[in-house]
Amino acid sequence: MRTFSLDLRERILASYDRKEGTREQIAQRFKVSIGMVKKLLQQRRRTGDIAPRHRFSGRKAVILPAHHQEMRVLLRRKPDMTLREMRVALALACTLPALHYALQKLGLTYKKRHSEPANKAVRISRGRAAPGGARRAVGTRRD
Repeated sequence: MRTFSLDLRERILASYDRKEGTREQIAQRFKVSIGMVKKLLQQRRRTGDIAPRHRFSGRKAVILPAHHQEMRVLLRRKPDMTLREMRVALALACTLPALHYALQKLGLTYKKRHSEPANKAVRISRGRAAPGGARRAVGTRRD
């Protein structure tokens, strides 16, 4: 969607103010949508300004600068905090990847999975997987 020039916006409103037709007729005359005429009238009534409002468009941020400071404090207190734990602690309604990107932007690190106690009796890792995704357990005999 393109932004209409300030000149066109002024001409539309001047035409409406001079009662040169209905909203529909003015929209047809200037080759814009009826919605554009309505939104332009609402914007003028609400703010007194008719300039494009790009800085107000788009999705609003959920993770605010205040949250960034809280993230730093939480990770200083508990460096092995998971993203889920952090989301609950911050009381945010965002996705885990959103938190990840926010931390990455701040240059902070976090633990990616839950901690498990070390088990020295049994080998936990099975080693690297074979190429092509085929897996076999390490140390098993083949007959």
